Amino acid sequence: MERERVAIVTGGAQGIGREIVETFLREGYHTVVLDKEQMMEEDSSHRLMYLQGDLTHKAFLEEAAAKIIEDFGRVDCLIHNAGASHEGILSGCSYETFNEILHLGITAPYYLTLKLKDHFAPGASVVNIASTRAHQSQADTESYSAAKGGLLALTHALAMSLAGIARVNAISPGWIDTQNSSFHEADLLQHPSKRVGVPQDVARLVWFLCQEDSSFINGQEIIVDGGMSRRMIYHGDEGWQYQPQGK
Repeated sequence: MERERVAIVTGGAQGIGREIVETFLREGYHTVVLDKEQMMEEDSSHRLMYLQGDLTHKAFLEEAAAKIIEDFGRVDCLIHNAGASHEGILSGCSYETFNEILHLGITAPYYLTLKLKDHFAPGASVVNIASTRAHQSQADTESYSAAKGGLLALTHALAMSLAGIARVNAISPGWIDTQNSSFHEADLLQHPSKRVGVPQDVARLVWFLCQEDSSFINGQEIIVDGGMSRRMIYHGDEGWQYQPQGK
């Protein structure tokens, strides 16, 4: 009899991560959440394991990996979703804060993958949740943008190193509403898809990338942003006017 499958999700307590967790639980996976935050709600299926701790701490990553290996002995899907808020040079992001965000966004995914790689099940999949901010930025977002850019580089490097062991892909979301917010009509219409994204848009793609039918997709980045990163707008286009701050 085939052993029950196991999914690991970092940053799974809320938002996109929580939707990913719920997707795997619905599909019958044992799902392990690693997060510093409290879970918003408990699961009644008894397939959810919650390990609370700081992903920037080496000891927590080692303890979590050991617990997963002891309890399950295998990993089918490893989803690196945890990330930090935007901080940058204009707001004086400190040396310590910058490095903490890099530790969370790059070092933790690498190290957790390292600790679990010998226990990947056949056909295992790693999915890194990056961001369109790896390619384009607003001002004062250097730490987050750097972390997501590094995660994309880590994606294709791991895909080569883990060839035959696990596939590794990245998803780069754009504007995803995790708070059931209200939006101005312009917020919706500026997207070629005419809406803001929702966590399910990302979770569905995570699920797809983890399936055997997706086995020829490897080392790739897939952008989920309603087409926004393909829109080119200059001063005077589509009613948009450039208005420099302070002028």
